[in-house]
Amino acid sequence: MSNIYIQEPPTNGKILLKTSVGDIDVELWSKEAPKACRNFVQLCLEGYYDGTIFHRVVKGFIVQGGDPTGTGTGGESIYGEPFKDEIHSRLRFNRRGLVAMANAGKDDNASQFFFTLAPTPDLQNKHTIFGKVTGETVFNMIKLEDTLVDQDDRPLYPPKIIGTEVLNNPFPDIVPRVVKKKGQDEKPTKKPKVAGVKNYKLLSFGEEAEEDEEEVTEVSRKFSGKSKSTHDLLSDPKLSALPAVLEGDVGMSGHSSSDENSDHARERMDMIKKKLGRQKTKEVPNVQKEDEEEEYEFGKERREELKRKAEELKKEYKSLKRDLQTKRKESERESVKEKSPPNEKDSDRFTQTKTEYNEELEAYKAKKQQIPKKGASREAMTLSLLERFRNKLTSVKQQVGDEQEPNPEEEDDKDESWLAHKLHFEDKLPVLAKDA
Repeated sequence: MSNIYIQEPPTNGKILLKTSVGDIDVELWSKEAPKACRNFVQLCLEGYYDGTIFHRVVKGFIVQGGDPTGTGTGGESIYGEPFKDEIHSRLRFNRRGLVAMANAGKDDNASQFFFTLAPTPDLQNKHTIFGKVTGETVFNMIKLEDTLVDQDDRPLYPPKIIGTEVLNNPFPDIVPRVVKKKGQDEKPTKKPKVAGVKNYKLLSFGEEAEEDEEEVTEVSRKFSGKSKSTHDLLSDPKLSALPAVLEGDVGMSGHSSSDENSDHARERMDMIKKKLGRQKTKEVPNVQKEDEEEEYEFGKERREELKRKAEELKKEYKSLKRDLQTKRKESERESVKEKSPPNEKDSDRFTQTKTEYNEELEAYKAKKQQIPKKGASREAMTLSLLERFRNKLTSVKQQVGDEQEPNPEEEDDKDESWLAHKLHFEDKLPVLAKDA
């Protein structure tokens, strides 16, 4: 595995993806794949991936995301059109944790990307590798594989990207675009209305209509800002513009009912004041963003709690292991103490056997030193030993005689009469020729 990391070029740039399964750190190969890295960094700066889901999960193969529509057919690049593939000889699909561009064919890269979950040599020279997942966050990436999927490899409960953060920007000249959010349409500008000019000469009764129009404009100027009624406009003796009852008279006549209405009026005023006090200008919070942040914080707390529990279990395991080792050592010491010292007779026998063995070993070593090395001397020695053995056989035969045979029951280590022994056995073969 170390050879793989040595072959890969050094990275330049780092992005943090905040997902519903945990943080994922992505380091970029901005020199080997500059177009893909620039596209990915700028989309992260613009918040293009915020709230998007991982719409395709193929277990043991890849996890794909980066489509704002969530269908696998959407997404666009910062260049306004699909950009070309960037294949590098030192970047190969030979392990998990690689980040590459998803496309529908050659030179058809937009915004969608995928993580590899295993070596995928079939994708070599077909997709642009532009980054890798680093550190312990690779285990959060593996959690994406645990989700349930349907027959089309679409997750039933898809994990999503909550937010992105550029930790190390390899392209400082990038300027994020102003992206219009959903539901934020441009307000149509109101065109000023052109006042129409009336041409009364076209009418048969134009002079009368013009006179009536002048009277109406004069009255409207006179009573502008005031309420108008037929009492004011018409010169009818039956209709008068003066009030029938003065305000002071009404106040005196209605004095009895004023006490009853004052309490009711105060209640209404208090109610109106309370309503006005409550109505303060508040910014409308983004409910979806708050829910995502709460979900991210909840997942973070849960991961911290799991880490804490794991550390506690490790400490408990180490303490138990330490206790077992101390107990084992104590038991070994006790067993050594319980063993009685060896018997004196046994020790004497052992020393005697050992001395005999050492003596024999020394004798064999001395004989071995007498044996000459390979060559003419070694061959002459072998022939002399063979001749000595022959002479020994002949001398034993002469001593024993042809008629005498050694008794096998009387065995002696130093007795050499066995050399004159003859082998006799029954002949069970059929006789082919018989005397008549």
